[in-house]
Amino acid sequence: MNDDFKPAIKTLVDRFDAQIEEYRGDVSLSIPRQQVVETCRALRDEMGFEMLIAITAVDYWPQQSPRFHMVYQLLSLQHNVRISLRVPLMGNYPTADSIESVYPNANWYERELWDMFGICFEGNSDLRRIVMPYDWEGHPLRKDYPLGYEEVQFSFNHEEIDERKHYAKD
Repeated sequence: MNDDFKPAIKTLVDRFDAQIEEYRGDVSLSIPRQQVVETCRALRDEMGFEMLIAITAVDYWPQQSPRFHMVYQLLSLQHNVRISLRVPLMGNYPTADSIESVYPNANWYERELWDMFGICFEGNSDLRRIVMPYDWEGHPLRKDYPLGYEEVQFSFNHEEIDERKHYAKD
């Protein structure tokens, strides 16, 4: 990270009770869930991080506390600097505040996280499925989501798999 941003990052750490991690020049701030909107607003308005690149999540199941981490990727075009925000979320039914009021494109990312992980965003203007069909039950990227797959048949195990395979009744 640019040396020009080190005092600004220190200010964020003090102001928002964040923890800083730096790895090979990339800075990541771990912040409490309640501070995400204010932190994003400060990054945009005071430090020039005008672009939200991505929001994604990580599921640490069977660990419950925190089960999820949301990761926000922000970019300052004028300074050519990236920063990551990590937000831990507890439990099986996590909620977070929407940052759509700060970065309007967050709407789509938050919808995807709702659809795939089941993370609910309070304040999102259109929280509905975006990837899966509307009548789909569950959230496929959760680690406790049941896998449904068919074993691959090869010449050496064809008969063994064929015995276990379910076929439609005539």
